[in-house]
Amino acid sequence: MDLRTPDSMKTEHESLFAEITAAGKLEGGTGKAARLVARLLERHFALEDEFVFPPLGLLPELAQGTIEPEMAAAIIMTARLHDEMPNLLAVQRAIVAALEELVTVAEAEGHAELVGFAQNLMLHEEMERDVAYPAAILIGKYLQMRLKS
Repeated sequence: MDLRTPDSMKTEHESLFAEITAAGKLEGGTGKAARLVARLLERHFALEDEFVFPPLGLLPELAQGTIEPEMAAAIIMTARLHDEMPNLLAVQRAIVAALEELVTVAEAEGHAELVGFAQNLMLHEEMERDVAYPAAILIGKYLQMRLKS
């Protein structure tokens, strides 16, 4: 069984990254602020795809009651998530601070479309912190209990 990030989450990250990368091509402070956000997001998204989101790909099967020994790989990923949580949250705080700066600069330079985008990206990070990360950890704990021999 190959654990992988759900397609919907992968597509969302690709879309968000494409939009912030495009904003980084703007002149002035807006482009500079967007490039900082893009740099922070690139590594952050890669880590999430590595060990945070793949366990979430098991949710449809787990919701149907399916438990397979190969799912044990998710336990290792979620243990890493648990251990890396302080770092992930610190990076998220840095991303939100960079997004707040992007909002300020984009408003001042007349890029209203980026203000809404940045605010939505802040909500995205909040959702990951409040829902996706805890759900992934719960999947690991659930599998740990169910796969005990």
